[in-house]
Amino acid sequence: MNNFYIELNKISKRFNKNNVKVFRNLTFKFKKGKIYSIVGPSGSGKSTLLNLLSLIDRPTSGNIKILNNKINFNKFSINDSIRANNIGIIYQDKNLLSDFSALENIFLARLAITNDENKAYVEAKKLINKIGLSKRENHYPSELSGGEAQRIAICRALINSPKIILADEPTGNLDQKKAKDFFKLLFKLKNKNRTIIFATHNLYFAKMADCKLSLNNGKIITLNERSNK
Repeated sequence: MNNFYIELNKISKRFNKNNVKVFRNLTFKFKKGKIYSIVGPSGSGKSTLLNLLSLIDRPTSGNIKILNNKINFNKFSINDSIRANNIGIIYQDKNLLSDFSALENIFLARLAITNDENKAYVEAKKLINKIGLSKRENHYPSELSGGEAQRIAICRALINSPKIILADEPTGNLDQKKAKDFFKLLFKLKNKNRTIIFATHNLYFAKMADCKLSLNNGKIITLNERSNK
């Protein structure tokens, strides 16, 4: 496998409903072992880009490689498997299942790749204990604070040991202290075999990444890039 976990080649994206062109011939490669931040004004396409990277959405033209696999967006089951096994996603609004406990939200994500319920349960317990929320494992999302819920969302994203972690405005609904706590935890997840990409409006957190990218007029501009630490 080469040094790039995600490769975008001449990606264009248009929403036909109102003929809005978000990207045109977007080309970029995301290296393994790095943390990337994506900034840009509202409407610049940050969420659209993350949806493409997570294979939730498809480009109008161009191609995407994930872990050296060229994606065929008509192969839904294959893409679902690639996502479940390799990509962890953290949303701004957490997207936790309201009818399931914190532990069950983590546990169920594991069952997407295995039928071993016992192993899934053990791994979920380990993760929730690691972030200090074992006493909250039986609480429902509505009973958790914003910071707690977002930490559960991190565990859910991590349960399958993904090589790629994507986060879309993950602290948009948190106060500054909880946001700092979140990013402290997120940056601890960095390793040489993982790529982390997050979109944010907060320039303080954006500057902490190894590589800060700006989306503007459908193009990616590298604002700064540091060598791996």
